[in-house]
Amino acid sequence: MAHVLNTNIASSSLFARLRGVAENARTSWALYKEYKRTYDELDALTDRDLVDIGIRRCDIADLARTHVYGA
Repeated sequence: MAHVLNTNIASSSLFARLRGVAENARTSWALYKEYKRTYDELDALTDRDLVDIGIRRCDIADLARTHVYGA
């Protein structure tokens, strides 16, 4: 009786998991960059501009987070 080990399944699973980790890292980085861009744009506005659009300076981080990551 012959016993055959299929190492392809284990290695492909490992590579699939590594690809998944890399993809998650890329997605997280892209979301962070969008958050940072949104935050920086709102933070660059003057207090007068923020009042005109109805945003308090202390709410900028929450607004940027909600914009990028959802509620």
